[in-house]
Amino acid sequence: MKRRAGEREKELKKKKLLEELGEGKLPYLTPADADFHHLQKTRYSKLIFRKSDTVPEELHQMVQDGFLTLRKHGCFFQDLVRIKGKDFFTPVSRILIGKPGCTYKYLNTRLFTVPWPTEGCEIKYCSPQIHDACKALIKLNDYLHIEAVKALQGQNLLGTKDTTVIDREQNFATSLIEKGSFSKDQSSCYVPEDDYTSLNNRTSYNLTLLNYMDPLQMPYLKQEPYFGMGNMAVSWHHDENLVERSTVAVYSYSCEGSSAEEASDWNLKGRDPAVWHVGLKVAWDIETPGLAIPLHQGDLYLMLDDLNMTHQHCVLAGFSPRFSSTHRVADCSRGTLEYIFGQCELALQNLQTDSNSTALSLKSLETAVIKQMEEIHNEVEFEWLRQFWFQGKRYLKCTDWWLKPMAKLEEFWRKMELMTSLVLQEVRKKEQTEEQRNETISCLLLVLTERQRLRNEWAARCRWYLR
Repeated sequence: MKRRAGEREKELKKKKLLEELGEGKLPYLTPADADFHHLQKTRYSKLIFRKSDTVPEELHQMVQDGFLTLRKHGCFFQDLVRIKGKDFFTPVSRILIGKPGCTYKYLNTRLFTVPWPTEGCEIKYCSPQIHDACKALIKLNDYLHIEAVKALQGQNLLGTKDTTVIDREQNFATSLIEKGSFSKDQSSCYVPEDDYTSLNNRTSYNLTLLNYMDPLQMPYLKQEPYFGMGNMAVSWHHDENLVERSTVAVYSYSCEGSSAEEASDWNLKGRDPAVWHVGLKVAWDIETPGLAIPLHQGDLYLMLDDLNMTHQHCVLAGFSPRFSSTHRVADCSRGTLEYIFGQCELALQNLQTDSNSTALSLKSLETAVIKQMEEIHNEVEFEWLRQFWFQGKRYLKCTDWWLKPMAKLEEFWRKMELMTSLVLQEVRKKEQTEEQRNETISCLLLVLTERQRLRNEWAARCRWYLR
């Protein structure tokens, strides 16, 4: 319900903005414009851009080889997302890589991480090359983590209460260098102890969403509607489901050197349509000019602090194929295996076995207990099982890691189906007073009605996908 209300609000804002614009377009600047750097410093100061030559060459090579390996093994997939009640395939193909057991949800679609190599976690990859690709991405993740720490400190966005107390500072970057995460040229990053937890929460990326698109293979791309920036690979948006005020880091790799790119000789005002750009604007604002920043092979950028909330960004397509790795601190409070297994255990506490007959029964018929049990039942089915299997066997392209936990969730779900049947059996018994029966039925009816609605919705999505 909240999501649908949020979508309606966005649509109203978009409609109002387009009405205010009429037939006109808002101004935007590129680095070729004289006022670009002033505008960036004053209205987009929390966007940090790094040219490719600031990144270690060895890291470039590892990551770019990793992209190509994953592409070669067919690991990128277009997602079927749901917007305003309708299903769409994303023009960009994606794969999620990150901490084992983590998920990331956007536009009503939950993605499941291909786990990157993690100490103490047994992960069987389909090939050594896929293992190496995931390992390269965790090294990039470590590098971007420290770049984010340095950038936040450089802009005094740590929330430090007393930066003069040097005795209380610890060299956070050095501690990571000692673990072999990245090079020593990143070691000039000092973090006061009081800020360590907050800083860690806002910069410790737990996953990366990889993107790939070849624009020349796309039959149609949306035109950017407000500024006239041209073809969009990704429309204007805020990134969803992130830890509040966390930094987003993006590494870009456009496969430059194609005939299309070499033939480009752009000297007109505005962005070069052959080159990929990231576009930024102040959310729902028609006074501030937008930015279009070119992205070349190996460039990266950081969106610090609350920039993702106060501004929107889009990705503007060039002519050449492009990969990107978008590192996020995903809000996994309801999106990990640990969480959903805990929910299952909570629901199943209400199931008991008779010691004499081995018959199953419910410990409690209290309305609150039944409601909680059935809501968890819905969560397991619609937020996990159907989300996972709807995406088919895509994850088997990389690893079979998810099969065992999903089988365990299916077993929990079957027990919850049985528990629903037991509730219905109890309602029919004469021992129940009419008041108790009505209270239980009212509670159950709401949850079961929602379950049937969602089952119908998922059936429709499957039919749409298969048509």
